[in-house]
This record gives sequence, structure tokens and C-alpha cells, in this order.
Amino acid sequence: MAIEFIILFGIISALGDVTYEGARSVYGTYLASLGATATIIGIITGLGEFLGYTFRLISGYFVDKTGLDWPITILGYALLLSVPLLGFSNTWKIAAIFVLCERLGKAIRNPGKSSMLSHATKHVGTGFGFGILEAVDQLGALIGPLVFTFALTLTGTYKAGFKFMLIPALLTIAFVIFARIRVPNPKELEEDVKSEAKTESKNNRAVYTEKFINYSLFIFFSIVGFVNFPILSYHFLNKKIVLEGVIPTLYAVAMGLDGLFALIIGKYYDKKGFRALVFVPILSVGLVVLGFSKNTYLAVVSVMLWGIIMSIHETILKAAIADITTKDIRGRAYGIFYTIYGISMLVGSVAMGYLYEVSTLLTIIFATICQVIAFVFYFRFKQSLQK
Repeated sequence: MAIEFIILFGIISALGDVTYEGARSVYGTYLASLGATATIIGIITGLGEFLGYTFRLISGYFVDKTGLDWPITILGYALLLSVPLLGFSNTWKIAAIFVLCERLGKAIRNPGKSSMLSHATKHVGTGFGFGILEAVDQLGALIGPLVFTFALTLTGTYKAGFKFMLIPALLTIAFVIFARIRVPNPKELEEDVKSEAKTESKNNRAVYTEKFINYSLFIFFSIVGFVNFPILSYHFLNKKIVLEGVIPTLYAVAMGLDGLFALIIGKYYDKKGFRALVFVPILSVGLVVLGFSKNTYLAVVSVMLWGIIMSIHETILKAAIADITTKDIRGRAYGIFYTIYGISMLVGSVAMGYLYEVSTLLTIIFATICQVIAFVFYFRFKQSLQK
């Protein structure tokens, strides 16, 4: 039943990605066609990403307090209907509301979804379990833009293209409801191992333990020092390293590697444990050095490396949360995790964007310093596990 539950959620995530990743690929151009300026588009998409991460803290806390994992998760997926509703928008202001609702839906459902999945992954290994989810999920992320392109070509208009996304949106909701019927209480899937029983007997409501704080700081600095794809692609174009038309293809390659490597790193994590986390700062330093070079071949390698690092973020960073927290507080823990991730992404992107305008070398130094600090908290986290 556990593996069936993971695959079911993989299908749900993939269908959800078909819906919103397809739509997100044209958010900017669609809002522009409705009269939005570049500044307005930036504000809407930026606010959407901010809501998409920070609201997870509230959602995660609510999941733990009420125990309503399924209703909250289903509500989050129901907000995917905001995507086809974009097809009925006549002004950018109305469209903006639906864009924000779609992002808010992702924030609402993710802590509950991750918490429920964490119970099932205990049977197959937390790393491998989240790896399966990421592999199937990335398939949806690849197909989504292609489906929207097909719909756009078939219908000739953005509005009709968005309305076409009603099909995957409804399929997603249907699969979520089916999963709810099949596994009404996911907590029962988790085996009670001795280490967790010992932790729960001490304090089953303790979130901010020393190991959780050190792990959170490790996440924060490693993500602040992680170069995102928009900055990398800007550098490629700015220095004329890669042709503009090649960049979407490179992104697709990175997404493919993300899904493929998820299974590998997930299995490695289950075998080696928290030692696998050390790859995050090491590879991130390699990324910034290769990515900001002026060599085309190194640029291609850096994009591949970016996809691999994203795979690690989406699998073992989540898996570790399940392994350092107990069942009763896991929704809150995932809410905190996602919030830290979102804030650090924002801080890192702003800092690196600004530093890049000053000096490429400064950007590399900044990212490297962040990863060195992440190393420090990684070792502190490892030490706290012994206490």
C-alpha cells in the first residue's frame, strides 16, 4: 500500500505540474497581452512566489493543529482550477488574482502532501520514496509546457489554451480524491521505529530542537548561495556564451536530469544517511564557478549540474525533515522548511543579481562564502544528532 500511495501522489503531482507549469510558461506574455507592464508582471510573479512559500508555514501549522491533512491538501489542489479560469480574464487585474490563487493553492497543499508522503516513504526509504515522487513529478513539468503549446497551436489563443488546462486540472482533483478513498489515514503507513518512539516519549511537540535549528540554518545558507537558473541564463546571454534559442533546451535537459538523478540520490541517502547532504554545498560551489565562466562547454556542464542540485533539493532535503521529526509535528516542520527555502531563494536571488551587476568575481565569492557557512552548520547538525 505504501508504494502504491507514493506512485499515486506521483501521478497527482505530475498532473498538477502539467496544469500549472504549462500555464506558468506563458504567464508573462499573457499578462502583457492584457496590458500589464514589465514592472507589474514582476510584482505579480514575485508576490506569487512569495505567497507560494511563506504561506506554507501557516498551512503546515494548521495541518498539525487540526489533523485535517486530506481536506487541506484537496483544497490546495482544487485551486488548480484558477488556471482554466485565467481563460475568462479580460483584464490583467483579474488574471493576477487567478495567478496568485494558483500559487496560494500550492502553498496550501504542499505541507500536508509532504507530511502524508513521509509516512509512506518509511517503508521504502525516505530518500528513495521522495526520489520516486520527484522523478514522476518532473515528467509532468516537462510535459506541461508542451501540452500548453499544443493547446495554443490548436486553438490559436491564450484564453482557449488556458481553458484546455481544465482537463488535467480535473484529473488531478479526481486522483487526489481517489487517493483519499484508498488511504484515508496515511499516518498508519509509518512504522514505529525505536528511535522515533524514544524521541516522541521525550517531547512529541518539540519542533525547534537543536538538530532542527542547525538543519534549518544549513538549508538557509546553502540555498542563499545557490545560483538560480534566471541569473545563469542572463549571464549566458550577457556574455554571449550560449545562443538565446538554446537556453530553453538546456533548461529541459536540466529538468530531465533532475527527475533521473532523484532516484539515484534518494537511494544513496537511504544507504549513507545525512552524509549525503554534504553534496549540496560542494556541488553548489562547483556550479557558481563553472556557471560564471565564459566557456560554452562549461556553461552546458553548469546547467546539468544545476539540474542535479535541484534534484537533491527536491528529494533528500525533504527526506531529512521526515527523519529528524516525529509524526505529530511533521506538517509544521515542512511548513517551516518550505518557508525558509522560499525566503533564502529570494535573499540569494536579490543578492546575486545585485552583485553580478558589480562584479562576477564578487558573485562567486559571495556564493562560496555562503556554502562554507552551510558546511559549518552541516557539521553542527551532525554533532547535534549525537546528543
